[in-house]
Amino acid sequence: MNIVVLPGDGIGPEVTEAAVTVCQRAAPDAGLTWSESAFGYAAIESDGVPFPESTRTACQSSDAVLLGAVGSPADLPAGSPRPEDGLLELRAALGTWANLRPVRPHPVLRDASPLRPEFLDDVDLLFVRELTGGIYFGEKIAGEDRASDECAYTRAEVERVTRKAFELARSRRGKLASVDKANILETSRLWRRVTQDIGDSEFPDVELEHVLVDAMAMHLLRRSAEFDVIVTENMFGDILTDEASMIAGSMGMLPSASLGSGKVGLYEPIHGTAPDIAGRGIANPYAAILSSAMLLRWSLGLDEAASRIERAVDDAVTAGVTTPDLGGSATTATITEAVIDRLD
Repeated sequence: MNIVVLPGDGIGPEVTEAAVTVCQRAAPDAGLTWSESAFGYAAIESDGVPFPESTRTACQSSDAVLLGAVGSPADLPAGSPRPEDGLLELRAALGTWANLRPVRPHPVLRDASPLRPEFLDDVDLLFVRELTGGIYFGEKIAGEDRASDECAYTRAEVERVTRKAFELARSRRGKLASVDKANILETSRLWRRVTQDIGDSEFPDVELEHVLVDAMAMHLLRRSAEFDVIVTENMFGDILTDEASMIAGSMGMLPSASLGSGKVGLYEPIHGTAPDIAGRGIANPYAAILSSAMLLRWSLGLDEAASRIERAVDDAVTAGVTTPDLGGSATTATITEAVIDRLD
């Protein structure tokens, strides 16, 4: 099984190195091979584009892709290639239209969250974000005095991601919250109609709730424990999951998996490149390590190895092995060693 690693930019190379090291120790006999390809700003510097054709070929022929982070360390001139463009191209090339982001705050990290401890009790969320449609992929017009970004969705695009969310909700606590802005946006009205149709016809056993996006932004801060699976469109999902990272105390704790109809999944921590700490050895690798566990489970079927990694991370955090973003003093290497020790 071949996994392509896209270290990317900033702290990306540091956290992906940690994730690969842990995976190799967790599944030594699984026949995994790892190869690196240029991506993001690093690829712009080496190849002139953020998503070179060689990287595209490698990713599409792989069994899974592990990504670090992408972003430029400085503002780029107008009209020049942007690292984030490569990310959108990668998602489209792999057909990964459903982004899964679990949020479960660790008891030891309660003080790292800005929320009061009583708001963190029993929080166990799974966001399902539509990933290849909406305003990020719509037609764009850029001008000196006027610009526009089209937000468009088809029934088929909404059906496939909401069906995936219903299936996940059925396997968990049987509750699904669909987030939209149906009081204003036509795309959200379509989203709500299609979601209700799927629920009524295929998942009558799953409790469906429609929530406006501005209301959900407030609910996440006060009563997030009342929700289970949350499904929403691309931009709303991007914003809400970043907000939800504060429930866990840091973006450095949240992994993600991007899945589609094909066999290749894309796995990445939700954090950015953090150029201010890149190269200092203090980047938090937990999210990347947990993303690699999702890779083993969702793309490779190695559930036991994935569970061992998740338990090892849980034990390391319980022991207080944390980086400065969580109030600790551990380094990236220290955390990697701590997780491996607990695997063994």
